[in-house]
Order: sequence, then structure tokens, then C-alpha cells
Amino acid sequence: MRRLTYCTNIHPGESWADARANLEGHLLAVKAAVSPGAPFPIGLRLSGQAVEEIDDREARRFQRWCDENQLYVLTVNGFPHGRFHGVSVKERVYDPDWRDPARVVYTTAIADRLIEWLPADAPGSISTVPIAWAPSFEPEAWPQVRANVVAVVEHLDRLAQSSGKALVLAFEPEPGCVIETTEQAIALFDRLALPEPLSRYAGLCYDCCHQAVQFEEPVESFTRLQAAGVPIGKVQVSSSLRARGDEIQNLLGFDEPTYLHQVVGRDEEGALHRASDLPVFFGRVGRGRADGPPLTECRVHFHVPIFADHLGRCGTTRFFLEELLPGLDPAIALEVETYSFDVLPAELRRDSVAESLVRELVWAEQRF
Repeated sequence: MRRLTYCTNIHPGESWADARANLEGHLLAVKAAVSPGAPFPIGLRLSGQAVEEIDDREARRFQRWCDENQLYVLTVNGFPHGRFHGVSVKERVYDPDWRDPARVVYTTAIADRLIEWLPADAPGSISTVPIAWAPSFEPEAWPQVRANVVAVVEHLDRLAQSSGKALVLAFEPEPGCVIETTEQAIALFDRLALPEPLSRYAGLCYDCCHQAVQFEEPVESFTRLQAAGVPIGKVQVSSSLRARGDEIQNLLGFDEPTYLHQVVGRDEEGALHRASDLPVFFGRVGRGRADGPPLTECRVHFHVPIFADHLGRCGTTRFFLEELLPGLDPAIALEVETYSFDVLPAELRRDSVAESLVRELVWAEQRF
């Protein structure tokens, strides 16, 4: 059975009570539509607040609820520690990063709960920050980063020995971060140099939106990771904005104050030009660059519904998914992640969240 779900980070709320309400109010409706008679996996987002609020009694109660509703937790999004909706998140989404021991505390707490909820025959994963936001990172921090990563994978090893279940700490490359490209992802594991058996507990969360923004070729990128022996904790099935020619000016209509929307533009000579956010792009790079060839195409880190090929104002990178998904191993966990639904332009939110999620899951399943 293919393990396909969606990430509950699309639903606002930071407390465990919020998370439970979202599961009961949204996830059950999605399951009823796409998997009414069969078990359905949960891609659970747990904030720092939520994971602290779950005691042993509540963990057991949640497991019973999952059993009663034919649900199981497959993966946890442990990337955004703090508030993720309704405020300006921007660069703060990476805090605490892997230089900070607080990231270790948060991640091991998630692991302790996920190992309880994970079925015995389903490898699990925890997606996490790609080390740090690059502009704030200094190379002198790598020893501390490695020490923190080692502390987590040693914890995962102890959990594996006691439970017989395996979890992967899945770093998620993202534009503008210390790890953003496939090449950097492969180099990360060489730099960490984790000894056996610890290396089996560290891998990647492959976010299709992020790699499409980098102008990477989907099959080539994924094949390189597999050839390098990098474990894939999960693939996030996501799509980004794509604008060509005169459409590039329309990207400014997607500027909003909540999330970072990193931009990568390609000029007539094939060179790539990067900006940390849409306002930065239009202020520094723009459509008709005076210092070089004009840009022919731009891609933006803005998660849009995966079934959409064109949004009226500009296109999307749906083609990336259409090329990658059919060849993926059915054992790989897949998680649709369109967390930015609430900040899409109003005309693109005509469906309810649940209706949009169902359309996305059905579309993804049809591509396999």
C-alpha cells in the first residue's frame, strides 16, 4: 500500500488541543473522502508547545482514537517549532536551528511520542530545518551542529533498540538555507560523517517545491541522492509558483507578510539569480535587469495546490511532480504539503481546505 497523506501544518493552531481539533474537524473528513474503508496515515505537525503538552496518558488516549478511526501516525513535521500561522513568520521559522540545544530537546521529544504511535512495520520520519538560515550562519558553528545532530541520532538509536522501530531525522533542503540544493544535501552527510549504525537515522525530507525552485531536474536530482546512499525519510508532494516572460511581473501579487517567498530567476544565458523574498526580488533583481541579460523565468517558494498547472496570473511547477512521482518506490512515504492555503489570493481559495486537500490527494494518487 502506498503511504500517501497530507501535512497537518495547513491547519492553524499551536497547542495540542488545536491539533486534536484539526484532526477531528478536518482530517476525518479527508479520510472519509479518500480512504473510507482502509487505514489512513497522518502527517502530523507538532509545535514545541504541543509536544510539551502531551503526557503519557494523553499519548495513550490519542493512540486509541487513531485505532478507532483507522488512522496511524506515519511522520511528524518537526520543522517549525513556534507559531506558524497568523503572524509574520519569515526567517523565524528556522528558530531554534541546529546550532541551538533547544532544537535537540524539541526533536527528541517528538521522537519519544512518534515511536509510541508508529506501527511496527512502518518506518517513520521527523522532518527538520536544513541546519539554519544561511545569511545568519558561520562555518565555525559546524562542530556544534554536528554535536547536536549526533545527540539526536544517538537518541533515535536507543529508541530503535528498545522498540524495534526506526525513525529518520529528515533534513529538508530549502532555498536560502545552509542546505538548499541536491549537491549540498549530499555534502551534508559527508560533513556530518556519522558512524554506523548512527548514519541510518539521518536522511532527507525531499520537498518537491523547494527543489523545483532551484531549477533542478526532478529525476536526476532524486537519482543522485539515491546513488549517494542518502536515506529518504519522506517526499513532500508540493508545487511552487513559476512565471515566464511577462508573467514575472504578476508574482508581486503573491507577496504577503507571513512567510518567506524565496525567488530564483534564470536569465537568457542560463545563470541563476536569487533573492530572499518577493519584495527583495522586485527591489534588487526585477524583470528587466540593467546589469545583465533579462530574466526569462522565475520560480518562487510559495506552496500552491498541486493539481493546478496555471493560476491565471502565472504558472506552477506541477510538471516537476508529473516527472518525479510515477517512478518513486511505493515504500517511500509521501506527504502533500500546501500549508500556505490561507495566504493564497482569494480567487484561489474557492474550495474549502478539506475539498482542496481531497483534490490534491486524488490528483497525487492518479500520478502513480
